[in-house]
Amino acid sequence: MKPILIVVIASIVAFSPPTFAADACASKGKLRHVVSFKFKESATPEQIKEVEKAFCALKAKIPQIASLEWGTNCSPEKHSKGFTHCFVLTFNSDADRDAYLPHPAHKAFGKSLGPVIADVFVVDFRAKE
Repeated sequence: MKPILIVVIASIVAFSPPTFAADACASKGKLRHVVSFKFKESATPEQIKEVEKAFCALKAKIPQIASLEWGTNCSPEKHSKGFTHCFVLTFNSDADRDAYLPHPAHKAFGKSLGPVIADVFVVDFRAKE
């Protein structure tokens, strides 16, 4: 009987969906929302500046954003895969982040990126010490 139980438990574990990503954001505390952009080669410096300004303007338009920091890649490791800009937004709760995502100002900003953005990378996490 024990071998059957072991096979059943192993099957349940093997075929259960991974929960580590959901569990990572399940704890309390400030939620970090990281957005990184890779610009099209055709994007001009002026267009890139406009994206920077427009992203930063979201802080004043969306009250759920607790803080917004950003910068450009300066890593000497050469693993950026062409992503040059990183924006880190902090939210006090999942509910605040969830209000930000469909917010009309965020949606309008996203629609404006089409002509200049080649790719975007987004990661949410809770900082651990």
